[in-house]
Amino acid sequence: MSSPRPLRKLGFLTIGLFDPDDPARGHESTLEIIERGEQLGFDSAWVRNRHLQHGISSPVAVLAAASQRTRRIELGTAVIPLGWENPLRLAEDLATVDVLSGGRLNPGVSVGPPLHFDRVRQTLYPDTADVEDFSYERVRRLLDLVRGNPASSFRGTEGFEEFSDRVQPHSAGLGSRLWYGGASLRSATWAGANGMNFLTSSVVKAEESEDFAEIQLSHIRAFRAHHPDGERARVSQGLVVIPTDSASAAQRERYEAYARARTPRTLAPQGPGRMMFAADLVGTSEEIAERLRAHAAFREVDEVAFALPFTFAHEDYLQILTDMAERLGPALGWRPATAG
Repeated sequence: MSSPRPLRKLGFLTIGLFDPDDPARGHESTLEIIERGEQLGFDSAWVRNRHLQHGISSPVAVLAAASQRTRRIELGTAVIPLGWENPLRLAEDLATVDVLSGGRLNPGVSVGPPLHFDRVRQTLYPDTADVEDFSYERVRRLLDLVRGNPASSFRGTEGFEEFSDRVQPHSAGLGSRLWYGGASLRSATWAGANGMNFLTSSVVKAEESEDFAEIQLSHIRAFRAHHPDGERARVSQGLVVIPTDSASAAQRERYEAYARARTPRTLAPQGPGRMMFAADLVGTSEEIAERLRAHAAFREVDEVAFALPFTFAHEDYLQILTDMAERLGPALGWRPATAG
């Protein structure tokens, strides 16, 4: 068994839920949580993408706002499903936000048909639904555009206007901060071969095993085996982690009930896709740290983006983040970042 790596980067992930009758408050809560994360020394804050739900539908817009309310913390998406996106337009948006943030954006993406595609195809792609390419090629197009490859066959002056043949603004360095969110061995291998960073979460596909940690470990090793940077290639793990050190008795009871309700899905592969879910980690920081140090996949990463539970209150998230930064992170060898 490998020795665990000291935790170098501590991040968190939020879905950004909101009340449909008061969406502004929910978005403000997300921005406040990101601000508080920076104050606590977190290295990164990540937002999920939720289309046609009461969660963040436009993570790039939310992170544009966050970029103006923070100075240091890295801002990521985990993940943007590219089936909903035009790679050229997304490349422009990502580069713009990266420039606004001073080079702090970490876009995470995935591929595949949009969720519930049959229900939205006539709205999303009324003329091209049958010919849209939802394969890895869609990611490759985004990579090429972000990295500065030509987007147009024309460059020069037309009348009084100057045109570029590549995405503008071009943000140098953004291409090296693109992440692929993968749950299969094939995705891990593809991401590594294409020089991306790799996001592995609390969901994996049960292909070679039915042990979550073993499956995730195989993905990490396959990714690095195919990446030009080898063992130095960046991997971030995103488990659901709920420290209870400073939680009230009522909060602890609610957190434990949340995890219990979700436990049955962790016991065997789920659905035709044979998806495996990791158990939520609830307990004191020392208890969670002990479980993580014994986790085969965690032992091979030095970056995490711990996922906040979906349905908790703003005050719960602040308590969880505070315990992560002040107790759990240090127990794993992490040191908070300083303002700058």
